[in-house]
Amino acid sequence: MDGKEKLEALALALTNEEKERDFYLAHAKRTKDALGRQMFESIAADESEHYKRLVELHKKLEVRNKWPDGFSIEIPTRVTEALGRLVKEATLSPESDDDDIAAVKAAIDFEHKGENFYEMLAGQAKDKAEKRFFTLLASMEREHRLSLEDTLEYFIDPEEWMERKEGRHLDGA
Repeated sequence: MDGKEKLEALALALTNEEKERDFYLAHAKRTKDALGRQMFESIAADESEHYKRLVELHKKLEVRNKWPDGFSIEIPTRVTEALGRLVKEATLSPESDDDDIAAVKAAIDFEHKGENFYEMLAGQAKDKAEKRFFTLLASMEREHRLSLEDTLEYFIDPEEWMERKEGRHLDGA
């Protein structure tokens, strides 16, 4: 992939990250479910961080037309930590609704598309640091998708989800 193609791919990635962040923030405000709100807010924060790093990268690529030396690939993620904290603090919150379920299904779809997009960019990378960067972004999108799939299970059957996460079992007595 040449410099112009990289810039175009990054511009598309920036647009997608911004749309995803806005989607998550809107649904965090709309949902009444505590787990759903926390999940949406956590992923929105991650998407904001992705956006910030991609803007920085885009600017450097515009100037140099090649992968910048020493560009940081470390991007923190908050979603797994948030989910773990919620499991510890969880109480049944039957506040989710059909809109929550539809939002999570849509989010799973675009996280999967983002994962595939970043994997494609990693596969086209000629520079090792560039490949690592896009592989990291793909893995983060995968982590988001898996967390959203977990959230979807919670929305569909919160009692079963709580039993599974907290290790509670019915003994029949």
